[in-house]
Amino acid sequence: MELKNKNVFVTGSTRGIGLAVAHKFASLGANVVLNGRSEISEDLLAQFADYGVTVVGISGDISNGEDAKRMVAEAIEKLGSVDVLVNNAGITNDKLMLKMSEEDFDRVLDTNLKGTFNMIRHASRQMIRQKSGKIINIASVSGILGNAGQSNYAASKAGVIGLTKTMARELAARGINVNAVAPGFINTEMTQVLSDTVKEQAVSQIPFRRFGEAKEVAQVVSFLASDAASYITGQVICVDGGMAM
Repeated sequence: MELKNKNVFVTGSTRGIGLAVAHKFASLGANVVLNGRSEISEDLLAQFADYGVTVVGISGDISNGEDAKRMVAEAIEKLGSVDVLVNNAGITNDKLMLKMSEEDFDRVLDTNLKGTFNMIRHASRQMIRQKSGKIINIASVSGILGNAGQSNYAASKAGVIGLTKTMARELAARGINVNAVAPGFINTEMTQVLSDTVKEQAVSQIPFRRFGEAKEVAQVVSFLASDAASYITGQVICVDGGMAM
């Protein structure tokens, strides 16, 4: 996929979809930045030892603009560039709207939407200078369909989709592709806490009648970062077993 020796920054990559994405890029020969709010452990870095690529850990809070700026600068210092940015970091705080506080709403928007904006804002500066780059934002089918009890999360992911399309228009002339991937129900730590009843209800809405796997999302992300997707921008690819079709 022509990703060998490319430098990839994956936010929120200590577990779940983000970690699967990081492993996928490393398996294709790309150097990877692992990222999370807390310090990246040596045990996590050791998972990548056999790939023969450079993997660095950079921790920080993407919702803080100065932190995002520092992390991008550190990645460029350590790797030389950021060729691919995957905005995966996100949180949930599910409640019905009448029980949701302003703080509940703001916290999710700050991380999921503002954090994505912060990372694009700082990483794209260097991509513009090199006249190339791929940005892949992880949205959600909740941002397309809406979901009861997720007004904050759905709004944040709908915002990510709007941001994706706008950035695609702004950055295309500079050789930068911007796309989004919208996962449905994926087997991760986030969905493992759901009750069996909720899981059964969710599966009933999925034509494939199963939850997806993180590696299935990672496959699509890596495709969008490859030369094979050089003429694709501003798109939202659903990886949801047909749920949002």
